[in-house]
Amino acid sequence: MTRVLIAIALAVLWAAITGTFTLPNLLFGLALALVALMLLRDRHESPRLVAKTWRVLGLTGVFIYELFLSAFKVAWLVVTPDMKRRLAPGFIAFPLTARSDAEITLLANLITLTPGTLSVDVSDDRSTLYIHAITVGDKQALIADIARSFEARVIEVFR
Repeated sequence: MTRVLIAIALAVLWAAITGTFTLPNLLFGLALALVALMLLRDRHESPRLVAKTWRVLGLTGVFIYELFLSAFKVAWLVVTPDMKRRLAPGFIAFPLTARSDAEITLLANLITLTPGTLSVDVSDDRSTLYIHAITVGDKQALIADIARSFEARVIEVFR
């Protein structure tokens, strides 16, 4: 992706954030993007940036998918007449592969933002993340699902 395309993408992002898609606002966003890219030109590694961008987009896609899926599951749980029978809350100890504070924080936030799950605590040695889930059937399956979906993508983004 060339710097011009990055600048255009940043200008559109600027317009989306400000909520004004007028020509002057897009041009202002483009000017800001060009200044930012000029200031960061020494740190701009195009192949690595493109790869990292795809990883971030992949993580975003997985999060949106999991968000809608879990929101549907929680909504279905709430509207079913036998909710109390289906409810099986519990805690799991999730063994962390993520090591840095940024990786652990992002993983914990993604889990908390997903309906039906809540990150509660991290062990002192940062090897375990304690998670509460509204329905815990098979703990090992839940751990494997989180490791495969969220944790693997978070590690890809940061490493």
